[in-house]
Amino acid sequence: MKQRFRIVGNDAALNRAIDVAMQVARTDLSVLITGESGSGKDVFPRIIHENSLRKTKKFLAVNCGAIPEGTIDSELFGHVKGAFTNAINDRDGYFAEANGGTIFLDEVAELPLSTQARLLRVLESGEFIRVGSSIVEKTDVRIVAATNVDLAQAIESHRFREDLFYRLSTIPIKVPPLRERGQDIPLLLRKFASDCAEKYRMPAIQLTDDARQMLMTYHWPGNIRQLKNVTEQISIMAQQRVITAEMLQYYLPDRMTHTLPALARPVHSENSFENEREILYKVLFDLRRDITDLKAQVNSMSQQENMAPVQNIPIHKAEAKVDDDIQDTEVYVEETLSLDEVEKDLIRRALAKHAGKRRGAAQDLNISERTLYRKIKEYNLE
Repeated sequence: MKQRFRIVGNDAALNRAIDVAMQVARTDLSVLITGESGSGKDVFPRIIHENSLRKTKKFLAVNCGAIPEGTIDSELFGHVKGAFTNAINDRDGYFAEANGGTIFLDEVAELPLSTQARLLRVLESGEFIRVGSSIVEKTDVRIVAATNVDLAQAIESHRFREDLFYRLSTIPIKVPPLRERGQDIPLLLRKFASDCAEKYRMPAIQLTDDARQMLMTYHWPGNIRQLKNVTEQISIMAQQRVITAEMLQYYLPDRMTHTLPALARPVHSENSFENEREILYKVLFDLRRDITDLKAQVNSMSQQENMAPVQNIPIHKAEAKVDDDIQDTEVYVEETLSLDEVEKDLIRRALAKHAGKRRGAAQDLNISERTLYRKIKEYNLE
């Protein structure tokens, strides 16, 4: 079965997750798959569908974070002619198309609250209404959802419905992160190295004992996706086919870069001005997001206590604090550089790096594709 779905590894937690998927497959219970980004959650909906009574019907995978908020209801539930400006014909949504089959909702935590209410109705009664219509329609769909978000925290911050969480998580499946899979890591590297060698017609790389130990103790923030990328980089760039720990370390980001996936790159002995400036951009980007979240929380608390909303924190104070930090690290940034400009520049760089592909850019920036789409609109970067 593992070979059929290209699963590599014998970790106990991984095997438990597979066993649960196999046991629940022949039922119609909804399943919620949780785990870190890049840990391989997307294979489990396939296991469930291919071993279910619905396997001859459609399987649709929907990335909820990649669909703009303004069109998500139309994509999922369909619309009728004239429902909005460009609705020139009636259109079936994913729930109508997948009738009788399975629909996989990836990044389900990115759904707007209004869409979550519609999804809850489908889970409870199989009923939905197209956008612009008043006619109730029925669908028979098995829902499998996945997220890398802490849903308990999302519920507490009112970003995810608690009743929807309990409906989705009838059967929970937790996929372990790569750093907890110990002995599976060398096996995965060997598989990726073999695939790369076959693809590019070159000898496969091998690891020395010290390199293998380093591989198994590294914390892999990007999980399997990161390991695959590192393996491909080494296979293409390394002059030797036997990789030592010293050579391997060149391809693993240092501790500082761990928190900056957009800037992950080999670390050189001499610090370059460009690297420091990009790191600063990322720090400012995160600072802006933290300030926004903090203001939202403070205003929310004020409203609950029937107090006047707290005044917005002046951005120039945050900039002043950042300027002090910049001087400490001897990195020069023009005084007129605003947080908006920094954020805009960082997004432009990420898009350029991935040739305009939003999925890769969003992953590098550690934000959802929907948030990236909204920022692109906001800064007119299309």
